[in-house]
Amino acid sequence: MPEDISLADEPRRLTSMVTGASGLSGGDAWATSMRRWHFFYGLIWAATMAEILTAGVPNRTMAAIALAAMVPWYLFVGRPLMTSGSSDRSRQSLIYLVVLIALFAAADSVAPNAWFLAIALCPHCYHVASPRRALTAIVVLSCIGAASVGFWQHGRPGAIVTGICLAIFMIAFSVIYGGYVSGIVTQSIERAALIAQLESTRAELAVVSREAGAMAERQRLAGEIHDTLAQGFSSILMLIQAADAQLEHAPDTARGQLALAAQTARENLAEARTLVTGLASAQLQAGTLTDALRRLTERSAAELGIQASFDASGSERPLPAATEVVLLRTGQEALANVRKHAAASQVAVRLCYAGDQVQLKVTDDGLGFDPAAVNDGYGLRGMRVRVAEAGGSVTVESTPGEGTSVLAEVPA
Repeated sequence: MPEDISLADEPRRLTSMVTGASGLSGGDAWATSMRRWHFFYGLIWAATMAEILTAGVPNRTMAAIALAAMVPWYLFVGRPLMTSGSSDRSRQSLIYLVVLIALFAAADSVAPNAWFLAIALCPHCYHVASPRRALTAIVVLSCIGAASVGFWQHGRPGAIVTGICLAIFMIAFSVIYGGYVSGIVTQSIERAALIAQLESTRAELAVVSREAGAMAERQRLAGEIHDTLAQGFSSILMLIQAADAQLEHAPDTARGQLALAAQTARENLAEARTLVTGLASAQLQAGTLTDALRRLTERSAAELGIQASFDASGSERPLPAATEVVLLRTGQEALANVRKHAAASQVAVRLCYAGDQVQLKVTDDGLGFDPAAVNDGYGLRGMRVRVAEAGGSVTVESTPGEGTSVLAEVPA
């Protein structure tokens, strides 16, 4: 413990640290202990004054005046030193102790029973001064008391030994008391620091958790929007452009394409509503995963004007809603890539329930690409992330000029 800090400073630091960290009222225990200390100090002072006034001491008036002077000195100087956090305490505590010792010496020199007050004064020194300065003051108080006992009992057997033993006892008790309390307070300060660090870390983790949650939700929404609305708008735009090109010489074809665009818009509107309400995919609400993938395949065939087939194998069984959404979004993204990049004439979608896994494979005979030479775009990257969150994996196989195969496997 720093030499210029008294034991009274440490409780204030402890209270400040705990209160600042957790917002709790940590000063109640210290305030209560101070009130109890004031009561104890006043009780010892009153007992000493009563002993002096009733003991028939010749100069008891002088002793009583010295003791009485301690009251305002304690109330207006000593108590503020115990409760204030002033940094300029060293000089104040020195003056306070010097005057306190002088008043004690004046009383004890004419009334040996004033020695009883040392029971309260010795611990009090630790409350207003640093441990080293407090110990010095205690040694001085003990020596004054021992000298007083030796003087007033001069000529009696063992008077000097009694005085010396009293001094040794008070010094030893004060050293033990100071070390004990100092150890407790120091340990409390360390624990308070740990609590403050834990509270700070908990607050930081809460912030990080909120930010991570917000980021994860943004990524989820970005993936949902990309896999549903963005792809739907792309399909609508493509169909409108195709209808515009066919409007004059093939109006029936144009009307069919516009009808398909309207259907896609309605589905997109339904998907937008599910995003707002946080429900499962609108396509899954209308039927099973197999039905949703079959409709998705048929619509892709109608939009692209190519051959598209869907096949389901294995024992179909209910899957967790999140797993069904992952497989549906993977199929949407794979077919969207066929529409955007493959220039394929055929595409095959296969859903297979195999043991404890469900596999979705989308194969086309389009342009293909070299996977080693191409970085995954947002679609493929989002597909991999989504499937990985479901505990599965995505494998992309492609060769330039020979088409592309996307295989997603997730636990059933």
